[in-house]
Amino acid sequence: MQNSSLASDPHTLALFENIRPTTHRNPKPSGKYNLVVIGAGPAGLVAAAGAAGLGAKVALIEREVMGGDCLFTGCVPSKALIACSRAAHDATLDGSFGVSASKPTVDFQRVMERMRRLRTQISANDSVKRFSALGIDVFLGEGRFSGSDSIDVAGETLRFARALIATGSGPVIPTIPGLAEAGFDTNLSVFDWTVQPESLIVLGGGAIGCELAQTFQRLGTRVILLEAFPRLLARDDADAAEVVRNSMSKDGVEIHLSTKVIEIKKSSDGKRVVSVEQNGQTHQFTGDRILVATGRKPVLDALNLNAAGVDSDVNGVITDDFLMTSNARVYAAGDVCSKYKFTHAADAMARLVLRNALFFGNARVSKLVIPWATYTDPEVAQVGVTAETARRDGILIDVITVDMRDVDRAILDGNVEGFGRLVLKKGTGTILGATIVAPHAGDMIGEAALAITSNLGAGSLSSTIHPYPTVGEVWRKLGDSFNRTRLTPRTKSILSTLLSFRRS
Repeated sequence: MQNSSLASDPHTLALFENIRPTTHRNPKPSGKYNLVVIGAGPAGLVAAAGAAGLGAKVALIEREVMGGDCLFTGCVPSKALIACSRAAHDATLDGSFGVSASKPTVDFQRVMERMRRLRTQISANDSVKRFSALGIDVFLGEGRFSGSDSIDVAGETLRFARALIATGSGPVIPTIPGLAEAGFDTNLSVFDWTVQPESLIVLGGGAIGCELAQTFQRLGTRVILLEAFPRLLARDDADAAEVVRNSMSKDGVEIHLSTKVIEIKKSSDGKRVVSVEQNGQTHQFTGDRILVATGRKPVLDALNLNAAGVDSDVNGVITDDFLMTSNARVYAAGDVCSKYKFTHAADAMARLVLRNALFFGNARVSKLVIPWATYTDPEVAQVGVTAETARRDGILIDVITVDMRDVDRAILDGNVEGFGRLVLKKGTGTILGATIVAPHAGDMIGEAALAITSNLGAGSLSSTIHPYPTVGEVWRKLGDSFNRTRLTPRTKSILSTLLSFRRS
């Protein structure tokens, strides 16, 4: 859980005093709880705090650290490193702005120290102290169902009226000959690095792989990325993925697609040698370290779900549209049961569980409109379906695209390698999906998510006024483009006739 080289680091010590304090003593259970939550990641924390705020008697169980993957080994530390890598990238100017600057000096230890400091600062929000002060009984230890309405933890048995499984997900470790023997890192260990590797091989071209590959390349590590699929970011728009590939390649990341890793060895000098098959040929790549980023899987081990009558499969806990499991007393939320493995999705599902589990609500997870973003440069943000998935599912669509080369602010900032795209139900303005590729796409996608949530058509984007000049104007341009499709020759003829009378 903690790198021994960081044992005396003041930020790490302060972090653990927040998320797993050595002085904490589990409380004694007192009667039946309205809600027992297993897992103190985003879903668990939101549900526990929300239920306690509504007056419920709540217990929260965490076997490792409060805040979960997002705080400790996910969103928070990765975005801190991304900010540093972008600073390094932006400090290198080639003269195209009339300003020239040589390659900056990167102090890797200070970069990592900044990450640890900011992570510790944010951890106060997820601390044992804060949640205990909310009136929640916080139990540190491994929770395990012992019956349909009971959970054992650290020698105590908790009885519940309702329970929430929110144990999150962990990295998928592929079965590759020699991987374990050679040694590798995942998101669970990469943020403990204190020495920058000269070279790094990243296995996986999804969001985590792309973000960290570009980040370490910009910080000065030579990065090779190996992806089994024929493109990066398989869940996102194909054109968006190609923009990201071009940007990463321009940064110097060596990208190899359609590769199958067949063997990994550790050389006598400590290097990792990765052998792959690609297009019928065998190639070898050498790096100081290997970062595995080949996907996520639900954390179900040790829960003893059978004792509670809770069904699960390889995708996680099985729930209905109300997030109820096969045991009507038990619900699940977040990565452990959802294909949307994002912090904000876990948050939204936890709020849904509060309504359904505690107050007989009927809120459906299928009604949630969940956007997501990949924080490469440029960022890729998506909500709803892509054109590829819609066509695969047999949905008739219209696609409207506005290139960032047609957006004034993007031109002025020199960030024209991107686009905005709407996927519309054929012959209508109904928005089925949207994609933005831009430096701050994650901050922009909310407008499309709101439009879909509120059943606003593409034409509504045209009537929304944005400050000029902003990249957000791409939404108005997309709305204008849709409106122009409605101006058929017949409609134009009618309008022309009407205007001719207005001239008299």
